[in-house]
Amino acid sequence: MIDVLVLLGNPGAQYHRTRHNVAWLLAERIEALRGATRQRKFLADYAAVGWGASRIHVLWPQTFMNRCGESVGRLCAFLRVDPRRVLVVHDELELPFGTIALRRGGGLGGHNGLKSLRSALATADFLRLRIGISRPGHGNVSAYVLSRFAPDQEAVLHQVLDAAARAVERCVQAADATQQEAVLRDYARVEVL
Repeated sequence: MIDVLVLLGNPGAQYHRTRHNVAWLLAERIEALRGATRQRKFLADYAAVGWGASRIHVLWPQTFMNRCGESVGRLCAFLRVDPRRVLVVHDELELPFGTIALRRGGGLGGHNGLKSLRSALATADFLRLRIGISRPGHGNVSAYVLSRFAPDQEAVLHQVLDAAARAVERCVQAADATQQEAVLRDYARVEVL
């Protein structure tokens, strides 16, 4: 029941392994996306990927996080995709590091990328796989999300990304609303730590 997978992040080598780009790190862990031929379309890196019996449109917006809706909106308009069939993967300050959570809609928690998506899609009723990065105890939040994971977090990060990859796989494989609801229940909140 997913037509579009959106992986939020910022373009540029300086952002590669940052907290804000955790969704792009996830893409490296998903077997179906390894070696996918990407092309520049819709202000994004774009790939149409055969995934089991499904064909999924995958988007890595290149507009920077705060304007990602421009990219996703173009793709969804071109394909005439219902926003309810979009899965967005993103970092989440409000979840502890080591936690993932899957849900439909909900509050945007001050996440400018999600605000951009809501504006472009005219709804926040899309699926969201939130990957917890924790809120910093002190200091600038922008600097924090644009910083790399601490060395002691790397081992846990691999486990988090594996759990998130399983959640994406299950979302893509869900053939109907009943199966999708089961995935939403199973991944409502998963703590790896």
